[in-house]
This record gives sequence, structure tokens and C-alpha cells, in this order.
Amino acid sequence: MEKNICTGEEKLETLPVTLFETSMTAHSYCVYNAVYAVAHALHALYSSLHKQGSVLTWKLLAQKSWKMTPFSLCNDYCPSGYRKTKLEGKPFCCYDCIPCPQGKISNQTDMDDCFQCPDDHYPNKDHDSCIPKYISYLSYEEKLGTSLTTVALVLSFLTISVLGIFGKYHDTPIIKANNRSLSYTLVISLLLSFLSSLLFVGCPVKVTCLLRQTTSGVTFSVSISCILAKTMTVILAFMATKPGSKIRTWVGKRLALSIVLSCFLIQTLLCIVWLGISPPFLDFDMHSSMTEIIVECKEGSVVMFYCVLSFMGSLAIVSFFVAFLARKLPDTFQETKSITFSMLVFCSVWLSFVPAYMSTKGKYVVAVEIFSILASSGGLLACVFFPICYIIMMRPDLNKKENLIKRVD
Repeated sequence: MEKNICTGEEKLETLPVTLFETSMTAHSYCVYNAVYAVAHALHALYSSLHKQGSVLTWKLLAQKSWKMTPFSLCNDYCPSGYRKTKLEGKPFCCYDCIPCPQGKISNQTDMDDCFQCPDDHYPNKDHDSCIPKYISYLSYEEKLGTSLTTVALVLSFLTISVLGIFGKYHDTPIIKANNRSLSYTLVISLLLSFLSSLLFVGCPVKVTCLLRQTTSGVTFSVSISCILAKTMTVILAFMATKPGSKIRTWVGKRLALSIVLSCFLIQTLLCIVWLGISPPFLDFDMHSSMTEIIVECKEGSVVMFYCVLSFMGSLAIVSFFVAFLARKLPDTFQETKSITFSMLVFCSVWLSFVPAYMSTKGKYVVAVEIFSILASSGGLLACVFFPICYIIMMRPDLNKKENLIKRVD
């Protein structure tokens, strides 16, 4: 015997939520109204026809009433990637669909609003799903990173070759005339500058962030101080040849050592203060680019960064000015002409570095820094040492004491 399980006292909230959707949405509200409209219409129709006793007519009209009941919205559903927007003067069930704005998505149909992707994701083209952002840094595998690394290694090899030539011809007149100790110090500092550029390539870590700017700043200061010491030695040596001059006591290793050591200590002290106050740090920039997470080294203290850069720039300007004044000294000290041109190249590179550094972003900032290091160091290497190496290797007949001395009338 069948048992009637319906009592007529059932309530919506008692239904199992695993089988029935109990939350009220715009669609369910429309269905709710439609069902009640049909129920009331059928009840009224049934009551009327029941009095007339025509069951057949009741069935036909019931089918017709179901067909006449409005059971649809006045527009299609909004697809994924779009959101609903209200139409003024229209019923609540009528709305328009507009695309999700930049940076947001909707992954369901008929969504009232779009939502933001997580910081490490970005919307796809259709704005209906989030895609993980890719990590961006100047890597060895990409063409730009490979090219800069190759140039740095080639220049390092050339610097080692120059160092080997100077070691082999250590006692020849041209090397003696160009202050051997300063020449060795300058070549080694240039080699360290080329190698320090490799710290800027690859995925940065905490250690490389601490070493990048400080290492290049100190090595460049040593290089420029060597140039300044060379020029000052040349000028004082020329002045010491005049009768009765007391400058001879200043000419020699003591002057060169004091200039190089003082510049090295000042720049090192600035870097230590920088590392102690607010050192460079590793940063993950998720907002500058829509599709990238930029891994970069932030300066930490911007003031200290520009202090280190300003000291190096001031030293370069002083070296250029001194070399420019000494450019017309006799051929005995013709190296000053090469030094003048090398410092002109150096200053030009770093003057263009500042606006380029401030106007670029991401890995291209790193590329600008590497290019500036390589170009300025390469200019010093080529202008100061290549003429000397040319005379040693190609014109040994000029590498004689009598050819290097030209007396002044």
C-alpha cells in the first residue's frame, strides 16, 4: 500500500541543500513568480471548469496556459568575461552585458561584477580566467643577457692580455715611463670592473644585491684615482725639471699612493655607511607590469646611492680637468693626451647613464648599468693601454729611452 509522504506542511528551508538550491537569486525569483502565476491561473481555471464539468476543456486550456506563461528573461545571459549592468527604465530582469575592465575577470555566466586576479596572476585575453605571471630578470639565456656577458668576458680577456704584456715587458723604457705601479693597479681595477658587471646578470639574490653597486663603485673610484695620480705625477715631474724647483720631493710613489688610497678609502666609507643605514635589497615588483613579476635589486637608500655615484662623477670630472690642462706637455709625457680622451669618454658615458637609468624599468635598468660599466671601463682600457701595447708589440724600435725623451727648450 502506497503511503502519501507529502503532508502539505513542508518548508523550503528543510530541504536537503545537497540536492536543492535554496538561495534566492534573480533567476530563482523569476521562476518563483512564474510558478506562482501558473499555479494561480490553473487553480482559477480548474475552479471555473469544475463547475461546468468539462474535463477535456480543462486539459486543453491548461496546456495553452502553460504556453502563455512568461518564463524567460528579456535578454540572453552574460557570458564569462562580462558582467551585468542595469538598464535604466527597464525591469530588473532586463540588463546589458559589458566586458570586464582591465585587470579583472568573471569566470561564471551572469555575474553581477568582475573580480581582481591575485597579485601573481593576470587576466587572459577573454577575461574569463587568471594566468600566472612569469618571472622577469636579465638572464644569461636571453639574447640581451648573452650579448652583454660575452662583451664583458671578451673585455676581461683583453685586460688580462694587457696585464700579461706589461708583465713580460716590465723593464722596458715605455712601461717605466708610464709609472708601472699605477699601470698595474689601473689594469687590475679595470679587470674587476668588467667582472663586476657579471653580478648584474642572472636572477638576483640578497648577496648580489649587496655587491652590485658597492663593488662597481669602489673599483671605478680606484680606476679614476689611478688616472688622476698618473696625470698629477706627470705634471709635477714636468714642473720638477725646472731649476730650483722644490716639487721634486712630491714626485714618486708617495704622491700616487696617497691619491689612490685616499679615494679608495672615501668611497669604501660611503659604501659601508650605505650598507649600514639602508642597504640594497631584493624586491619582487608585481604591479609595474601586467604580465610580469619583476625581480630586481632596490637601492635601499637612494641618497647614499647618489652619494656614491656623485663621488665617482666628481673624481672623473677632476681627472678630466687636470688631464685637459696637461694635454700640451712635451712628448715625453704624451700619455696625458690619451688620458684626456679616455676621461672624456668616461664622463660622456656616465652623464648619459643618469637619465637612461631613471627612464627605464625592469631588466632594461640592469642592461643600462652593465652597458655603462663596460663602455666606460672599455674606454679607459682602449685609450690608456692600447697605444702602449701597440708600441711594445708592433713598433719595438720606438720602445727606447732616446725616443721617449724630448727636451724642453
